[in-house]
Amino acid sequence: MQSVLLSLASAVLLILVFPRFELVWLAPAALAPLLYAIADEPSWKRRFLLGEIAGIVYWFGICYWIQFVLEVHGGMGTFGSWSVFALFCLGKALHMAAFAALAGPLLATWYAIPAVAALWVGLERTHENLGFAWLPLGNAAVDMGVPMRLAPWIGVYGVSFVLAMMSVALTLAALRQPRRRLLWLLALPALYLLPELPAPARGSESAVLVQPNLPQDQHWTEESTRRMHDRLLRISLEAALAAGEQPAKLIVWPEVPAPIYYENDARFREQAQKLAHRAGAHFLFGTVAYTREGSPLNSAQLLTPQGEPAGRYDKMYLVPFGEFVPSLFGFVNRITKEAGDFAPGRDLIVFRAGDRRLGAFICYESVFPHLVRRFAAAGADVFLNLSNDGYFGQSAARRQHLLIVRMRAAENRRWIVRATNDGITASIDPAGRIAEFWDPHIEQAGRMSYSRIRETTSYTRYGDWFAWLCLGGGVGFSPLTGFSRSRRFYFTADK
Repeated sequence: MQSVLLSLASAVLLILVFPRFELVWLAPAALAPLLYAIADEPSWKRRFLLGEIAGIVYWFGICYWIQFVLEVHGGMGTFGSWSVFALFCLGKALHMAAFAALAGPLLATWYAIPAVAALWVGLERTHENLGFAWLPLGNAAVDMGVPMRLAPWIGVYGVSFVLAMMSVALTLAALRQPRRRLLWLLALPALYLLPELPAPARGSESAVLVQPNLPQDQHWTEESTRRMHDRLLRISLEAALAAGEQPAKLIVWPEVPAPIYYENDARFREQAQKLAHRAGAHFLFGTVAYTREGSPLNSAQLLTPQGEPAGRYDKMYLVPFGEFVPSLFGFVNRITKEAGDFAPGRDLIVFRAGDRRLGAFICYESVFPHLVRRFAAAGADVFLNLSNDGYFGQSAARRQHLLIVRMRAAENRRWIVRATNDGITASIDPAGRIAEFWDPHIEQAGRMSYSRIRETTSYTRYGDWFAWLCLGGGVGFSPLTGFSRSRRFYFTADK
């Protein structure tokens, strides 16, 4: 029972470090209770079970809003939404279960601190490959200046590594292990040798952003759609030509929050072209496009100041259950109202907007560091994040999503201009700090500042080599110590 309570304590600590609680000072200790519980547990099956219990509670507590989305916007009803959400938690918890099973033996080694931290980081990275990634541990440190110096070098996973190291060290200290086993912590002061984060500064340019605040459950008629188009176009033009301001060079709308079909709606297409021409600005907006086969695409369309198409980016990483249904869950209703599954885009596009190079990633794509870095590697000097978080209701998911986006700015040393349907619209500086933001659930059009940066970071150039190295090292070393029956690998200290 004590071991179960300890594993639950880690789950609770991990929940507390992220929005809605944001007790980030707990992050360095979050894994310690689970590690303490498995340290002298000789059965890998029982360690696996302890990790599974912690993982289920963690995912339930951090992604509780998924049940709301499935019930309210997916039309699944109470029983169906809770059933699918329970399966989701069971599946995602397998990562923590595998971590616990493999980490127990490693705790008895002289290299426990780097090995267990590497195992945690490596398994974190696998979430991206399995379709749903959300809040690696390193995101909790986005406002911690010294650990964040690692972000432009080895990404969020490097920050996770530091926090995990500290949890392992706390565990070893609680187990009364020899002090020499903590000497690995002497490497942490080397973080001070890395370049400091960029100092806060206002951006040198500005973009007009529009936060439409459109309800997700509205039934759109032809007349209401026209009124919505007219209103958004009007407030966009007013903000672009505001008295006392320099003419805007860029107007940004969020991920498509309502019926916006640039290619198939002649009236809207003409109006959008007129807006770009009258404002004398590039106009980037979310729209639904179609493949040659007729499948819908979640897209970002750019128009030139003359109103001509300047390129289209089609979202490459789609939201499970929102934009497509995984084959194993074919019975699940869809959240979106398109006739069929959205098709993923195939090509990464960097828009040319005069002398600007715009990297526009759409909503959920922000959770994939390896994707976002490719925009900067391909020449984008500013990031634009088009998002619609309206499905999240009043939950903490909005703030969680913003936290994730902030890490993408720090990893690539890029400003991010983030336009959302109903919040949180923001401008984020190259250190991941929020420079400006608007409150959610209000309609607003106005300006936010940004700057362009051409230099690339080590993470932009080389990607997740560190995380993959951690996966190989963490998993590779554990079988050598944990699955040998001839070796005593667990602790006997009185707990």
